[in-house]
Amino acid sequence: MRKKIVAGNWKMNKNLREGISLASEIVNMVDDEVMDDVTVILNPPYIHLESVGKLIRGSGKTYLGAQNCNENDSGAFTGEVSVEMLKSVGCEYVILGHSERREFFKESNEILARKVDIVLEKGLKPIFCCGESLDIREKGTYVAYVSKQITESLFHLDKEQFKNIVIAYEPIWAIGTGVNASSEQAQEMHASLRQHLASKFGSEFADEISILYGGSCKPSNAKELFAGPDVDGGLIGGASLKAKDFVDIIKSF
Repeated sequence: MRKKIVAGNWKMNKNLREGISLASEIVNMVDDEVMDDVTVILNPPYIHLESVGKLIRGSGKTYLGAQNCNENDSGAFTGEVSVEMLKSVGCEYVILGHSERREFFKESNEILARKVDIVLEKGLKPIFCCGESLDIREKGTYVAYVSKQITESLFHLDKEQFKNIVIAYEPIWAIGTGVNASSEQAQEMHASLRQHLASKFGSEFADEISILYGGSCKPSNAKELFAGPDVDGGLIGGASLKAKDFVDIIKSF
C-alpha cells in the first residue's frame, strides 16, 4: 500500500523564532489529531533544521526534510549545503528539482540526477519535483515534457534505489497564481506519470511509488484532490506556513 504523505515546503519564510513556534504547533497538532497512516514532512530553511529536528524527534508521525542540497560531498562551494550536513541534523528527506530551483537557479535534469544519486547514497529520500509551465500546458505536450524530466533524472536508478523516491508533480501554472488545477487535471497527470514509471519498472512496482500533488493545495480543495486514486498526498507551499491550515490539509485524508 502506497504511503500517504503531506510535506510542507516553507521556502524562504520565517525567522528562527517564528519557525520554531510554527513547527512546535504543527508537531503537537499532528501527534494529537492525525492518523498514524499519514507521513508528515517539514522542510524549513536550512537555519531551522537543527531546532526543528529537535522538536520532531520522538514524534512517530513527523519527519525532517531539507529544501535542496549540493551534488558534491564537500569542497569549495561557498553558500552550499551537503547531504552529509543535512544528515547530521536529522534530515531524512530532501526536496530536489523544485520549479523555483529549475527556473531561478537553472538546475538541469542532469544536475538533478547527480543530486538524486548523492541523496540516495547517503541514505536519505529524495522528494523529486517535476512539472510544466503554462506554455507547455497550452501546447498540449505536458505529459511528454514531465515524463522526460523523470526519464533523464531518475531512470538510471534500479528498483532498489527507486523505491526510496517520492515524486511531487507541480503544475507551475498553478503555483501562487490563483489558478488551480482541477482534481481531474491532477489525477490525469498523476496517472500518466505512474504509467510512465510502469513502462520502465512494471505496473506492480509503479503502484508502490507515492506521487504528491504540489500546486496551490489548501484546506478547501485538499480532500477533492487527494480523492484521486493516483494522488497520494501533497507538497504544500503557502498553506504550510499556518499550522491549522497545514494540519487541516493532512486531515483531508
